[in-house]
Amino acid sequence: MATDWTDFQAAEPGFAETVRTRFQQHKHHVLATVRRDGSPRTSGTEVEFRFGGMWLGMMPDSRKALDLRRDPRFAVMANPGPDTSMGGGDVRVGGRAVEVTDPEVKVRFTEKVEVPPGPFHLFRADLTEVVRTFVDGEELVVQVWRPGAPLRTLRRANDDSPPREDPRP
Repeated sequence: MATDWTDFQAAEPGFAETVRTRFQQHKHHVLATVRRDGSPRTSGTEVEFRFGGMWLGMMPDSRKALDLRRDPRFAVMANPGPDTSMGGGDVRVGGRAVEVTDPEVKVRFTEKVEVPPGPFHLFRADLTEVVRTFVDGEELVVQVWRPGAPLRTLRRANDDSPPREDPRP
């Protein structure tokens, strides 16, 4: 089951804002795709938030674009930044990339850029999972959202105690 950014934002507005802000801290991020032989490929990419969606744009016939055309599964991790602070935590989005070929949508997408690109592939991200990992005091906190389910928050201490889940509000 996958959903678009608008549905994610409606389901978990605060978490969606945290994730979007984290991606917008840096321009370049790491995209994982599936190669023809089934092995993973990681590539640099940019993530854009426009028209209520999360978008991935790529050069024509780039390996990552060809990977997504063949197998739309992806994961993209926000750039952790220049040091170990990772302000806002580690953020990763997984899902399926839907290629958009409508010329009007592509023109509209490029209207807000300073230098209009040449030919390019445009993919809308349909989400299957959004994860944020961060440190809160002495605990590792993992927030996980999947379509159709509430946001889960798991906490793990720096000892042998089992992880615990925060109660849902």
